[in-house]
Amino acid sequence: MKTTLLEGMTPAKFDKHIIGNLLLNVSTPDIVRQEKLLIGIRNEDGQIYRLIGATKPNSYINAIEELFDLGLVDELEDTDGTQDGCDAIFREA
Repeated sequence: MKTTLLEGMTPAKFDKHIIGNLLLNVSTPDIVRQEKLLIGIRNEDGQIYRLIGATKPNSYINAIEELFDLGLVDELEDTDGTQDGCDAIFREA
């Protein structure tokens, strides 16, 4: 999976836990956005500051499970479709 920080956005305080628990390769926003499945992460200000891209559905599901294990919630869990180009958007509960 690939990840990128979005320019001008402040990482969330819990960001180090994401990096520590997921196997992510740092890339550019353009390359991450080309991945088949996208996960957005919101900071405390409600801004999406990190994108995580997964090529395979099982990688995407594993990432989502790890984010849930960190106590984060998926805003799009009960919806169909994407928002802001993301298939899931996680934030603090």
